[in-house]
Amino acid sequence: MTKVFFHVDLDAFFASVEQLEHKEYRGHPVIVGGMPGDRRAVVSTASYEARKFGVHSAMPLEKAIKLCPNAIYLRPNFKLYHKKSQQVMDIFSKYSPTVIQISVDEAFLDMTGTERLFGAARDVAIKLKNQILNETGLTVSIGIASTMYIAKIASGLNKPNGLTYVPFGEEERFMLSLPLKKLWSVGDKTQEKLCYAGIRTTKDIYDMSKENLRYMFGNSMGDFLYNAVRGNKNLTFGADPKNHSVSSETTFDFDLYDEYTMESFLMELSQNVLFRMYEENVRSSTVALKIRYSDFTTVSIQSTEDSPIANADDIFSRCCRLFEKKYEKGRGVRLLGVSCENTEDKNIPLQGELFDLGNSKKAKVEEAIYNLEQKMQGVKIQKARLLSK
Repeated sequence: MTKVFFHVDLDAFFASVEQLEHKEYRGHPVIVGGMPGDRRAVVSTASYEARKFGVHSAMPLEKAIKLCPNAIYLRPNFKLYHKKSQQVMDIFSKYSPTVIQISVDEAFLDMTGTERLFGAARDVAIKLKNQILNETGLTVSIGIASTMYIAKIASGLNKPNGLTYVPFGEEERFMLSLPLKKLWSVGDKTQEKLCYAGIRTTKDIYDMSKENLRYMFGNSMGDFLYNAVRGNKNLTFGADPKNHSVSSETTFDFDLYDEYTMESFLMELSQNVLFRMYEENVRSSTVALKIRYSDFTTVSIQSTEDSPIANADDIFSRCCRLFEKKYEKGRGVRLLGVSCENTEDKNIPLQGELFDLGNSKKAKVEEAIYNLEQKMQGVKIQKARLLSK
């Protein structure tokens, strides 16, 4: 049976939610990440109006202000974003039994075998887009293909509110029609190396042997490039279904080198994971960190402690310790991912700790605030880590 995947990406999600909640923001450049004066803050999301000025995610806020001084600057409201994200994910679940949420603003839907139930893939995608817009007010961009990798690329080609369909049998033709800069997860440094080696098109990569690519770019990137221009049929996303986990990851538009910026995104990912654990009513004692470097080498590390994760600060501190152990200083980073592994029902009785050290109280306060913010959108709380240092 031919595989059919949708990759659905919420357009400029954080900024779009803010524009949805505040009519006066609509049509104006909106930059979410911090306020002018917040030291070392970074851009989490820029609206499409702001992107016209060259602003992008992971950019230092100070630089964004120089490029777009008249933008509306906001600190993130993660509780609100999570709530809107969950509304969209609930809609996804009505279309596919397998929804692989990659982050707060993107997911894969395995639509294989659903044609008889819902109809042709393109028609279903249009229906899905319309339902999301009608029920949430948000636009999404969808890529449809027989592989996850191609669906991921396709979703980004016609943003915002885009739809790109790559029919079965057209995968290689599609990949060979792309400019090199559209190869997903191939960073600036690798693009420079490709150019230096005289490789100008995806067809140039396609015509090279795997051995030559490995020799020129290393085993990991060589294998990736060889498979990428062929559609990366074996590349999958999501956790092992036997090990239920809650995860969130983000791929950066540019390679990151500043460790403080990376840690700021780890805090954001930690918050996203915590909110999803609240939503699923689960707990975990294991935190895992994934780092993908600019050459596509991917490493991971995890640790399990005696006590379950208490709160977002706890996830973040564990992530920072893992990051310090695993990150190779000076290397550019393209992707960061945080997950809590081997989750279990939160209602299962758990033996109490001999020394609580305030974690239990902090967790109860944090969860109470989370529940309150579900009812009262005016209530906002923000981790100081993302504001200044």
